[in-house]
Amino acid sequence: MVMGSMPNTTEAQPQPQQQLDLEDSCRTERAQWLINSPEPPSLWRELVGTVKGNFSSHGGKHSSSTTKGKRAFFFLKGLFPILSWGRTYKAVMFKNDLMAGLTLASLSIPQSIGYANLAKLDPQYGLYTSVVPPLIYALMGSSRDIAIGPVAVVSMLLSAMVPSLVDPAVDPIAYTSLVFTVTFFAGTFQAIFGLFRLGFLVDFLSHAAIVGFMAGAAIVIGLQQLKGLFGLSHFTTKTDVVSVLTSVSKSVPHEWYPLNFVLGCSFLVFLLVARFIGKRNKKLFWFPAIAPLLSVILSTLIVYLTKADKHGVKIVKHLKGGLNPSSVHQLQFNGPHVAGAAKIGLISAVVALTEAIAVGRSFASIKGYHLDGNKEMTAMGFMNLAGSLTSCYVATGSFSRSAVNFSAGCQTAVSNIVMAITVILSLELFTRLLYYTPVAILASIILSALPGLIDINEAYNIWKVDKLDFLACFGAFVGVLFKSVEIGLLVAVAISFLKLLLHSIRPAVEQLGRLPRTDIFCEVDQYPMASKTPGLLTLGINSSLLCFANANSIRERITRLVTEDENGTEETAKDRVQILILDMTNVLNIDTSGILALEELHNSLVSQGIKLAIVKLRWQVIHKLKLSKLVEKIGAEWIFLTVAEAVDACLAYRLAINNTNL
Repeated sequence: MVMGSMPNTTEAQPQPQQQLDLEDSCRTERAQWLINSPEPPSLWRELVGTVKGNFSSHGGKHSSSTTKGKRAFFFLKGLFPILSWGRTYKAVMFKNDLMAGLTLASLSIPQSIGYANLAKLDPQYGLYTSVVPPLIYALMGSSRDIAIGPVAVVSMLLSAMVPSLVDPAVDPIAYTSLVFTVTFFAGTFQAIFGLFRLGFLVDFLSHAAIVGFMAGAAIVIGLQQLKGLFGLSHFTTKTDVVSVLTSVSKSVPHEWYPLNFVLGCSFLVFLLVARFIGKRNKKLFWFPAIAPLLSVILSTLIVYLTKADKHGVKIVKHLKGGLNPSSVHQLQFNGPHVAGAAKIGLISAVVALTEAIAVGRSFASIKGYHLDGNKEMTAMGFMNLAGSLTSCYVATGSFSRSAVNFSAGCQTAVSNIVMAITVILSLELFTRLLYYTPVAILASIILSALPGLIDINEAYNIWKVDKLDFLACFGAFVGVLFKSVEIGLLVAVAISFLKLLLHSIRPAVEQLGRLPRTDIFCEVDQYPMASKTPGLLTLGINSSLLCFANANSIRERITRLVTEDENGTEETAKDRVQILILDMTNVLNIDTSGILALEELHNSLVSQGIKLAIVKLRWQVIHKLKLSKLVEKIGAEWIFLTVAEAVDACLAYRLAINNTNL
């Protein structure tokens, strides 16, 4: 190339002033993207989209060419996941599901009878609950491993709360009807949680609270089994440890039949040894699974052959067989107990969902598939609604039975179907054989399942990591143990709320600095190498919500940082800070109190001659600030997309002001 033909680089390169003008123009354009963003969707649109998306395999978005028939099929696939995985189901998978289902039934049948007894219901209702809910869940649930049926914690919760409305000893028919009504309300709440994606309500029971609640409930359930283990007839209806132990100490000297205790303890040792063997040798997982059924068969034979029922051994006696009868006519939506049933239904719904989702997610993570929490809630809701109409009480996912299902090699929810069919056959053919089953054996079966609910190691880990979390854990434990189930839950939720409020009311407002050789701004306390810019104060609000609870606290904190240096000595604001840059990246939403606090902060800064620049306003926040005219008051030119752009623009502004003053 000839030298004379080269372009004039001096003329081609923009002058420094041109570069500044170009950068300023780009910053202004990017700020306009933020300011002129479209309106966010309304609350109604979000709710409707949520419901549609919950039942759509493609997130609710279909092309215009999609026929109504295909859209209906997509909706049905979202509502019934079995339509998706059922098309690829193979005979090899059924072999595994068949074995898992049969193993599951061998554990489920005796446990269901025991849990019905714990819930103060006739034994057949536990078996009924192991029929309809598992069948509905198999059609609608997204977990491959979870085993559905009655569980100890929910059974104990019902037996602790429902008798306050109707005494089962005085009016067992009314008590049973009220339990079905509670189940209906529980299913309704669960379905609503799933349909409208309100799963965050379940999260109010934090992990720490669940650990404490489960441990306390396990001990209370264990103490309740002393009635069956000692063969007592008179027993307290209260669940706290003091009342139970007092009742036992008063009743044992007069009513104790040693044969009940010997029989129950003997089989309890057998069950615990079987559990130990199953844990030591994974190939023998089936042994602890069938041990409860073996215990029922052997103990029933012993009582029948020795006529032990004539010598004080309490037996189940009549157990009604046949398929689930309708209970539609037993639901009570009129009368004085409706509000109480709804309250118990809500508590049962939350506890049941918490246990089921925790169980389902733990096994889903092991197998590496995704568990849709909202679809799980919807499935749980519909299965309990159907259960309330077919003589079932609140069902959910059981950890012990799900572990057996997993260990038995289940592939899909077909194992629940196999288990339900096996229980149906048992109801039709074998219920008469359970007449001589000793109550002490049911107590020992429940006692053998309780150690899995107490996790001392996890409680210790919670103590090490977060003392406030441990306080919620301990509060739930003590509340359940020494007062009642609802008090334990209330204490746990109250402490969790208190922790949330502490973080919300006093959120951190951190000073930001630029990391060397980058355009990244971080907290100077965490990154001491981050440099501050003289004359500029850059602050970040570490709160997702600027609202009535924290707005004044944040405003006061910002004002104090503006007027005080790091040593706490006060200086004139004009000498220290000329421009305040407020990074609101973490603020997802704002209410009218938050807007008023920002307006007051802006007015206060203006009175001191300080400019306010705001960075990265989120969608809802910028929309509300525009509606309140605060963007106009601050000035659109003082709204930026990034902290780096805000700092550069503020430096250019300060330089221009200084040059003008000169």
